[in-house]
Amino acid sequence: MNPPLPLTQSNLAHLPAAIARPTYDRSRLTTGIVHVGVGGFHRAHEAFYTDQLLEAGGDPQWGICGVGLRESDRKMATILRDQDYLYTLIVKRPDGGIETRVIGSIVDFLMGCDDPAAVIDRMADPATKIVSLTITEGGYNVDPATGEFNASNPDAQHDIDHPLQPRLVFGFMTAALAKRRQLGLPAFTVQSCDNIQHNGDLTRKMLIGFARLQDPQLADWIEQEVSFPNAMVDRITPVTSDADIDFLRTEFGLDDKWPVACEPFCQWVVEDDFSAGRPDWQDVGVQFVPDVTPYEKMKLRLLNAGHSVLGILGSVFGHETIDQAIGDDMFAQYLRQFFDREATPVLDAVAGIDLDEYKQTLIERFGNPKIRDSLSRICLESSSKLPVFLIPTIRENLASGGSIRYATLVLAAWCYYSDKQVDRHGKALEITDGLKAELHAAAKNTGEDPLAFLKVQSVFGDLAENQRFTKTYAYLIDRIYKNPDVTATMQAILSDESDS
Repeated sequence: MNPPLPLTQSNLAHLPAAIARPTYDRSRLTTGIVHVGVGGFHRAHEAFYTDQLLEAGGDPQWGICGVGLRESDRKMATILRDQDYLYTLIVKRPDGGIETRVIGSIVDFLMGCDDPAAVIDRMADPATKIVSLTITEGGYNVDPATGEFNASNPDAQHDIDHPLQPRLVFGFMTAALAKRRQLGLPAFTVQSCDNIQHNGDLTRKMLIGFARLQDPQLADWIEQEVSFPNAMVDRITPVTSDADIDFLRTEFGLDDKWPVACEPFCQWVVEDDFSAGRPDWQDVGVQFVPDVTPYEKMKLRLLNAGHSVLGILGSVFGHETIDQAIGDDMFAQYLRQFFDREATPVLDAVAGIDLDEYKQTLIERFGNPKIRDSLSRICLESSSKLPVFLIPTIRENLASGGSIRYATLVLAAWCYYSDKQVDRHGKALEITDGLKAELHAAAKNTGEDPLAFLKVQSVFGDLAENQRFTKTYAYLIDRIYKNPDVTATMQAILSDESDS
């Protein structure tokens, strides 16, 4: 048997016909987009859409230069460089079908921790029209107490004092925008692709907040000249597994050291507000709208909250993947009732969307057995996710008199999860969270104070002061600690029309 063929530009012509690959001339691509945070999601989403556009004859000015700012990005940088910035997208359909395509829209990768000047210069280059981001919630450097830019962060302090040797993405963008302003160049657009409500507004607030600490006049210029379109992004993209790499080797004889696996569904809704032009992404399915708010709220409160509902409850029960959890009839019924009784009543109208159809599609997507998204990944950084995805639904239902018991059970289960750090069988849970220690310390006092977990105000705010909420929460805490088989409590909630 011949050894697997390395994925490189020169080897594209030798790939099996079953693997789609770029037919456009990659040598003609120039960098119009600089993307910070090249992970699986970017490669399954923005880079995918851009590849589709280039394949359809789109303007070659929209090649992508990836940027990594941390040592942890080096593996991606090295692999992409060795593969001529090519990678394989493995699209797994629920019926078992698999589609594979080599993506060619990324044309370069720079490491900011190695050469800050090179990244600043690339962002400042006249050819760069968009700087896009997938830096996760934690990368926005928000002070949880004030909601402002966290100037006390040591990296932020370094960047204020060393503007040409930044560490944070906001330092890099500020330095590049300062250079563009000095050269009389138009500002680039900053396009957040993170799964955060009003992600453009948040990016704007953090960038201007940082720039004002360094150069108030530059901050004023950024405020006037830079566009920060809000966007809703959606495609389930689990962590690449060894099985994905082995699949390409055994099925196609292709050696791709970091492919991306994803579901077929893909959605991107963007406010059409760009400083210096944009790709014609609408030609390949991107939806441009004047206001993305209702779309992002729908997605955050249904898909992302739904993930957390299954992730927290499923982890405590002992499920390991999303498809395994939703394949359990009790979990599927519970999730649909959460959607219908608590999330939907506080959503805004969404033009062109049938909510019943959308919710059913979500359940089908969660059940895709080929994706097998791990609950440990779903629960990653829950302290950043739940205050955005789930807790606002509780607050709005408290204000309107709506049901809160479905979502509140998730918080009670999260307390147990954070306290015991094992499932109901005693198996250790893989927990990754910046507040893991603080959450554990608060949760372990639940025996003495049923509301102890809620005292982490950076997560729960003043929920502990709401009498209706705390009554429901304390009742559910008591049930879960007495019987960590969460399905017993789930069944009680499903069969009880009351809210306690």
